[in-house]
Amino acid sequence: MLDAVLTQKKVKLGVKVTVKTIVSASLIALVVVLPQLVHVVAGASGGMTWLPMYLPVLLAGCLLGTWWGLGVGVLSPVVSFLITSIAGNPMPVLARLPFMIVELAVFAGVSGIFSKKIMKNDWIAFPAVLLAAVCGRAVFIALVAIFQSVSSLSVALVWSQIQSGLIGLVLQAVLVPIIVISVKKLMVKNDGQIE
Repeated sequence: MLDAVLTQKKVKLGVKVTVKTIVSASLIALVVVLPQLVHVVAGASGGMTWLPMYLPVLLAGCLLGTWWGLGVGVLSPVVSFLITSIAGNPMPVLARLPFMIVELAVFAGVSGIFSKKIMKNDWIAFPAVLLAAVCGRAVFIALVAIFQSVSSLSVALVWSQIQSGLIGLVLQAVLVPIIVISVKKLMVKNDGQIE
C-alpha cells in the first residue's frame, strides 16, 4: 500500500527506500516494546494471550507489501531476542526463535500479498489479516510437528498456546485492518487523490 502511495506521488527510488526503511525500523521497534508493555500490564502469560509481536508484523505486511513485510517478519523476533537477551529475559525464548522467525515471516508475507489490493479496496485488509493469521499459525504448528523430536516444543503445547491466543488473534483481525484503513485515509483524499 505504501509503495502505491509513493509511486503515485512520483517519489524517487532512494526516497522510497528511506521511507520504507524508517517504517520497517519503527515496526521492528514496536515488536520489541509492545510485548514488554503487555507483560507489565497483563503479566507473564499476557504474551500468549494477546500476541503483541504479531500486530506490528501484520501491519508491516499490509502497509509495506510482501518483500519488505517479510524483512520485518524475519528481523523482528531476531532483534527482539537480541535486545531482550541483554536484559536477561529473552523474548522469544531461544527454543521458539526459529519457529517464530518462520511464523512471523508467513504472517507478513501473506498479509503483504494483499497490500496493493488494500489500496484499491479498504475492506480487503480484513480477509488479508485473517488469512495471514491462519497460515502463520498453521505453519508454526506444522513445523513443531516436523521438528518435535529435536525441539522442546510439542504439538500439544503449541495447540494449547494457539487456543489461548485466539482472543489476541481476533482482536488483531479487527484492530490491524482498522489501523491500515485509517493510515490509508490519512494518505489519500476523499476523491482518491493522494495528499
